[in-house]
Amino acid sequence: MPTLTGIDARGMQHCETTTLGVLLRHQGIDLSEPMLFGLGSGLSFVYWDSKHMGFPFLGGRVKPFELTRNLVGTLGLELDVRETASPRKGWANVVAGVEGGQPVGLQLDSYHLDYFGSKVHFGGHVVALYGYDDRHAYLVDTDQQGGAVSTSLDGLARARAARGPMTARHRSFTLTAPGKLRENLIVPAITTCADNFLNPPIANLGHRGIEKSGKLVRTWLRRTDDPQRDLPQAALLMEKAGTGGALFRNLYRDFLAECAQQVDDDRLRTGHRLYAEAAELWTEVAALITRAGETGEEEYLGRAGSVLHDLSHIEREAMQALSRLDA
Repeated sequence: MPTLTGIDARGMQHCETTTLGVLLRHQGIDLSEPMLFGLGSGLSFVYWDSKHMGFPFLGGRVKPFELTRNLVGTLGLELDVRETASPRKGWANVVAGVEGGQPVGLQLDSYHLDYFGSKVHFGGHVVALYGYDDRHAYLVDTDQQGGAVSTSLDGLARARAARGPMTARHRSFTLTAPGKLRENLIVPAITTCADNFLNPPIANLGHRGIEKSGKLVRTWLRRTDDPQRDLPQAALLMEKAGTGGALFRNLYRDFLAECAQQVDDDRLRTGHRLYAEAAELWTEVAALITRAGETGEEEYLGRAGSVLHDLSHIEREAMQALSRLDA
């Protein structure tokens, strides 16, 4: 059964950047995780709630697979995406990629993966597959999930067939790099991310979404029958769910620091300074939300709301500076 050799099975902090790292290193391109995230214009914000959800969700990145598409466009890569309603065809697509000598990215529901520590449905999870045998698939996942791991073929099939929020239809993908990457990549990636953040189409996104969250988070004790479960879980997702902490602000801070070594611009340094400040405040928000759930005291949510209000202004100022990099 085919298993690729020479795979650099480095688990990173976030699932999609981990997978992109595996696929790109196999093409001879080795970028840091912050650089992968930043060149993919990955930073965002969403306050997501609906009558079908048990509890609101705070997201700090663009929607699943948008990061991949953005990075491909930035670097000038070739992206081959396969999707199908047929499990048989979906597996044939994976086999074709591995037999062609390439690791394959998969989008799936992490709930069904044997090794996954947290049994929560998440249909936007992404892994890299580099081999299989009669019973198991060999994957690379985040460092938190073990890096190089294996799961049963049955579990993998269920994960790929799952339907629900953020799922895809047996999506698999491979990357091919050209002989030479595009140059001057940093500024367009930063300004694209900044423009999207500053001009969100709805009030739940970008800096407007953070401001809205500052108002709505104050009501969260009334939003749940089990605050001791739901509030700490929401905070855990902000800090530990493969984001590098601080709802991806740590990754973006480090991306801007890396960029500042290559681009000499005060506006870039301003953005980096403000995102360093924002990252610390997001960790404070998560701690306050956790404390509110543990104690049942609304005062902590009021303080979290005030910090979120400050964050909306800090991040707006940062993105305004960064949006002018090409001026």
